Amino acid sequence: MTPRAARYVIVGAGVHGLSTAWHLAHELNARGEVPDVVVLDKSGIGAGASGIACGVVRNNYFQPAMRRLMAHSVSVWESDPTAFAYHPVGYVQLGPAGMVADVRRIFHEQRAIGYPSTFVEGEREARTYMRAMFPDWQAEGVSCVLHEHRGGFANNYASLRGLAAKAEASGARILPGVEVVGIDPDTRTVGTDHGPIHCDQVVIAAGPWVRDLWAQLGLPSTITVRTPDGSANQVPMWTYWLVQEGTLKVDPDSFTDTHGHPPPVIHLDTDAPLRDQDGALVTDQPWGIYYKPDQNFGGIQGGSMPRRLDEPAEEVAVDPYGPDQAAYVAGAGFARLWTAGLAHCHSRFEGKRHLYSDEPSGGIGCFTPDSFPVFDRRGDFAYVIADSNHGYKMIGVGALVAAELLGAPQELLEPFRFARYERGAQHPVSNSPFPWS
Repeated sequence: MTPRAARYVIVGAGVHGLSTAWHLAHELNARGEVPDVVVLDKSGIGAGASGIACGVVRNNYFQPAMRRLMAHSVSVWESDPTAFAYHPVGYVQLGPAGMVADVRRIFHEQRAIGYPSTFVEGEREARTYMRAMFPDWQAEGVSCVLHEHRGGFANNYASLRGLAAKAEASGARILPGVEVVGIDPDTRTVGTDHGPIHCDQVVIAAGPWVRDLWAQLGLPSTITVRTPDGSANQVPMWTYWLVQEGTLKVDPDSFTDTHGHPPPVIHLDTDAPLRDQDGALVTDQPWGIYYKPDQNFGGIQGGSMPRRLDEPAEEVAVDPYGPDQAAYVAGAGFARLWTAGLAHCHSRFEGKRHLYSDEPSGGIGCFTPDSFPVFDRRGDFAYVIADSNHGYKMIGVGALVAAELLGAPQELLEPFRFARYERGAQHPVSNSPFPWS
């Protein structure tokens, strides 16, 4: 039954909403207070972006604030790998000559915060390192390797069930099938299709649907973004991208490293020309892919660069701003590039394009103006978690948000305040072709 009042209402039963509910209820219990925390979701646990996420957990960020925040989240993943269906296999970033300086900097700054990784520079050295891991490694255009020894991936829906179990064990209530239809900060009311809920605080953790809830709070769809030279531009607060991912249906257990162990997640960025199995040019522009063997998806699963959705494209089966997140299917162009990319990396994947599985994966990502998260209060009633498609891996954000809701500002979240746009304090940009890097 939907309550008529609650101390905290969290909108969204994905990774951020469930993590916030868990940590908030746990801390209220520790203080001897009633854990009056309610999570609403118009569908159910993991019905949105978190439930179909690739599941990669990495700390491969050029931005110091993101790197520190992710180190915190990796620790949360490691705190209960069984409950979170977490596989700590590590993560390998490979880059071309134009990214060497960026990747070297990431390595040194990871080392400065005690995050273990190995850096290899030079084409010959990179090839030797990768062939020691995979005898069939054959990628061209690789001038550096950054091997993170922590990180890996998690099984998306299983991890959300683990989070939900922790939240409910701490006393939080999760209410599926309840849609938010309006938010009134003046009366501190969350309107739902099951009736209004009065609350002290509402937390927006709705992933790609943040745009609509932002509007319900009366917040602007266009904002001022100031550049370092002081000039200001009016830009959309939200843009949408198709996150292109898929699965190659081969036995995931057959893809191991030289020692027969599950390999790290592999992420290749390169400027080498890419050709498909017929020898036709796929692209001569910088491109990138990521992949890992995954029993959850039943094959080798991964993705490539997302594509901005200014207009719905023919390969998007439904309204890209609508509720049917699980219905999105990446198109033939992605399948061709990604399978060609796998063969570019490993001889074992040559001629395997016919094994590509055309099934829902990836989904729609809602990006902020600088493609980095916003974690901030909007007025004294609402707290907004806008992850800008970095979300699933950031399982620890919920702990930090819960602390802020209980009156303890978190230094790790300070670089992600909304005011940075007006101040011109955006995060630095790397040479990666991926918008979130």
